[in-house]
Amino acid sequence: MAKQLSIRVVDSITELNGHDAGCIAISGSHGGLSSARYALAARPLFSVFNDAGGGLEAAGLAALAYLQNHSLAAATVAHSSARIGEAHSTLATGEISALNACALALGLQNHWTCQQAVDFLLTTRKG
Repeated sequence: MAKQLSIRVVDSITELNGHDAGCIAISGSHGGLSSARYALAARPLFSVFNDAGGGLEAAGLAALAYLQNHSLAAATVAHSSARIGEAHSTLATGEISALNACALALGLQNHWTCQQAVDFLLTTRKG
């Protein structure tokens, strides 16, 4: 029997571990490189971060390219749509502001709510 797709809602991406591989990871963390490294270690199917307003040289989106280079889907939600550091806010009110190519390949779309993206994955990736 295939493993059921799980959802992890964590205020900090650092809360993920190896047991979370293949999950949907909704975090309150910024989408910077340090967050991306924690996501890479856990290897979720899909990771969601806060874009933190972009930051200098788009640092708040750096996780997208980093995880793309490791074939992992990732997105950010707009900082104006969810509280940074609060994953339940990300899930409840976050609007996707950017996606990497792996996330697009899963069928996810920019400007969906985070909840829409989760619902889509739960519907289309049933085990």
